[in-house]
Amino acid sequence: MSAKFTRDDAEQIRAALKAVGMEEGYASVNDLVEAAVRRELRRVQRKYNGGKKWIGVPSGGLRPGRRTKEETARHEDGRRK
Repeated sequence: MSAKFTRDDAEQIRAALKAVGMEEGYASVNDLVEAAVRRELRRVQRKYNGGKKWIGVPSGGLRPGRRTKEETARHEDGRRK
């Protein structure tokens, strides 16, 4: 797995880590990103799956690659609301 960020977001992540990373318990960008993903995962589990874990999907079980133009447009519309 890997994550891609805009330049601005990446700079903000590094700035947050530099400013408060050790105070918040994050020794690396990876620590911060993993914690954020776990929080989001728990949120969507509560919202869509009664707070329970889903059945795991093994590596290779998802469509690889970037979003389609249509998926990107839907995602961007959702962020503006």
